[in-house]
Amino acid sequence: MSLDQDLCYLCKEDLREPVSIPCGHIFCSVCIKTYWDHADHTGQYMCPQCRVTYNKRPNPRRLQSSRHSSSSLRNSDSFPPAPPAPDYNYAGPQDVGCDICIGKKLKAVKSCLMCLASYCEKHLKPHYESSTFKRHKLVDEIGHLDRQICPQHQKGLELYCRTDQMCICVLCTVKEHKGHDMVSAEQERAEMQQRLGATQAEIQEKIHDRVKQMEELKQAVDALKSSAQRALQESEKLFGDMLHSIERMQQEMIKLISTNKKAALNTAEGHMERLGHEIADLKRRDNELTQLSRTEDHIHFIQSYHMLIAQTDAEELPSVTVNPYFSFGTVTKTVSEMKQHLNEFSNEELVKVAKTVNKMPFCQLEDRKKRRSMKSDDVDMYKSPSNTPRTRDEFLQYQRRSHTSGRKHLQMSNQL
Repeated sequence: MSLDQDLCYLCKEDLREPVSIPCGHIFCSVCIKTYWDHADHTGQYMCPQCRVTYNKRPNPRRLQSSRHSSSSLRNSDSFPPAPPAPDYNYAGPQDVGCDICIGKKLKAVKSCLMCLASYCEKHLKPHYESSTFKRHKLVDEIGHLDRQICPQHQKGLELYCRTDQMCICVLCTVKEHKGHDMVSAEQERAEMQQRLGATQAEIQEKIHDRVKQMEELKQAVDALKSSAQRALQESEKLFGDMLHSIERMQQEMIKLISTNKKAALNTAEGHMERLGHEIADLKRRDNELTQLSRTEDHIHFIQSYHMLIAQTDAEELPSVTVNPYFSFGTVTKTVSEMKQHLNEFSNEELVKVAKTVNKMPFCQLEDRKKRRSMKSDDVDMYKSPSNTPRTRDEFLQYQRRSHTSGRKHLQMSNQL
């Protein structure tokens, strides 16, 4: 080791139990361990000297230095005790730093919405100990305090203008938003929270519906496989009795069944994969809405609310409908008839059954918008005006009654 490597970069003391990391730099074993322990929650491990970043925590390699070994034997009594593990509670690239710290900033633990600043534990004490800060509102550290300030008046955003749908400060009410419909940010957040709950309930209902459709589709696929297997077995048995005169038709029939089975399975698997993506996306949005509903930052909540709600309202998910009449049973029946009328009707019947099976889809997507429009027409024709839903809540109750009365988006064949 060179002379520069006799001292640990972290503790600035003589190296003790030196270890090297992949970039080649050397540190005390306890120093680099403590340094990376504080980075465990980020999932990224950085060399404190050259700042090289590792996505996976490296295993430091212990060094066997003859110089350090001999020096240790000669001066073991003269060495001072090992320095304590250093505290690396500094703010990293993804952390919120203390606005008061000079130089290397410590991690902030709280943010003040009155001061519009974030504080570490040391600089936060005045907010707890001094009556001057008694009315200040502290929240968990946030890294976008500039969004809490009115860009025109440099005052804290405390109100919400419903007329212009934006957060404003007190001075904005004097001129720019004079006479507008305004409420406190807290009141607007409370009302948005209620609407957020309704939207989240709709998403959860969609998740439940998609999961149900996927389960029903899986059952249909299993029934399809069983039906196809039975059709193949019975067809092979019948074809075995027809000898050479029906070998050509046997091959055509097997090809027909296999082709339609494969096409139906490919269609079903494609729908299942799409349903899986939709379920995962809906769960992700549900999680985003849950996180948003728990935030203490009213301004962040309001500014994020419209984007999330717009994404949810803009998307209409199509529904998967399975053909209840899709079955290979007609194949077995036709083969039995072909056996009786082999010489006279063989070619004609093969064309007939091929047309019958090819025209039967296993499952298909149903456009919700089109279906909703059709159902709306049905309501106008067959429902009395007193039962027509007029509000959002009445419409949701009507939808729930429709679900429980036996209407299903995904229909299965009982003949498979």
